[in-house]
Amino acid sequence: MSDGPDWQDPLSESDDAAAERERRRAEREARRRERQGSIGERVREEMAEDPPPAAPPPQRTEARAAQPPPPGPPRAAVNRRRLGALLALAALAFVAFVVVVAAKRLGGDDPAPAKPQKELKTVSVTIPEGYARNQVATVAEDAGLRGNYEQETKSFKGFDPGKYGAEDPPSLEGFLFPATYEIFKHAKVGDLVKAQLDAFEQNIAGVDLKYAKSKNLTVYDLLTIASMIEREVQVPEERDDVAAVIYNRLKAGMPLGIDATIRFAVQNFDKPLLESELAVESPYNTRTNTGLPPGPIGSPGLASIEAAANPADVSYLFYVVKPGTCGEHVFTDSEQKAARNTAKYQDALEAKGSSPTDCSE
Repeated sequence: MSDGPDWQDPLSESDDAAAERERRRAEREARRRERQGSIGERVREEMAEDPPPAAPPPQRTEARAAQPPPPGPPRAAVNRRRLGALLALAALAFVAFVVVVAAKRLGGDDPAPAKPQKELKTVSVTIPEGYARNQVATVAEDAGLRGNYEQETKSFKGFDPGKYGAEDPPSLEGFLFPATYEIFKHAKVGDLVKAQLDAFEQNIAGVDLKYAKSKNLTVYDLLTIASMIEREVQVPEERDDVAAVIYNRLKAGMPLGIDATIRFAVQNFDKPLLESELAVESPYNTRTNTGLPPGPIGSPGLASIEAAANPADVSYLFYVVKPGTCGEHVFTDSEQKAARNTAKYQDALEAKGSSPTDCSE
């Protein structure tokens, strides 16, 4: 082997190279660490200013037991929320109420339909023509009306008899118009009285009163005459003739001689009159007194009122019931003929023992 100067030991050369590489590696590592140190410092400064969000917890795949719900808000807070809700509802209700009231005042809403009224029962009360107050009182009582009819018809608030020429009359006899009235069941008699007075005013307004006024007769006088006609006449066609007899007798100054006025005085409306009754001392006794009686002896119907207002143009002074008829009369202006007719009537009365009229057919 040779010892020349260009030869080197392989082992010694490898160690030098390794040392050089180690030095260089150490320098590179130092520079890397230096760079990493600078970067880490900057990162730490930025994290101190704005910390990063916490990392989400790791997902667990195993089953977990049910957890209790989180606790609710405090009770005081709940009560406050409930109170606020109630106040809000109350405010809304008030606003709605105001709107409804305003709409009704402005006519925006139709009124609520009225509840159906319970139907009240009525009764028919029929007052016959010519009935006196005490007779009507019985009718009113039978109909179930409450109160005293005779007391109620002495006078009536709102009705003035003086308007018709009646100066301080003892009652409303004559003004209580006879008809059929529908009255509520168990009503007061005052309801019937008012209906009768209203009917009278309506009917008398249509009667021609010129002839009666020409004879200086008032409406009250006319009712008095009509009440006598109503009691005396059974045949409607005779009303005008009976009215003429009354007018003619008044003109002649003769007593009217109408027994119906005596019946009113003694309150005997259906039995034969006794001699003592025919001689009764009363201003209603038209056998012993001249002129008209003090007032009506009942309440006449419209037909008798019209007959009294416009009597027949005849000269009759007498009339007597014709026997065997249903209340027909024989009229005459002769006293002798009237006497003969009266005798015939008396003979028939004695033979029959009662009124010699026949209304069976």
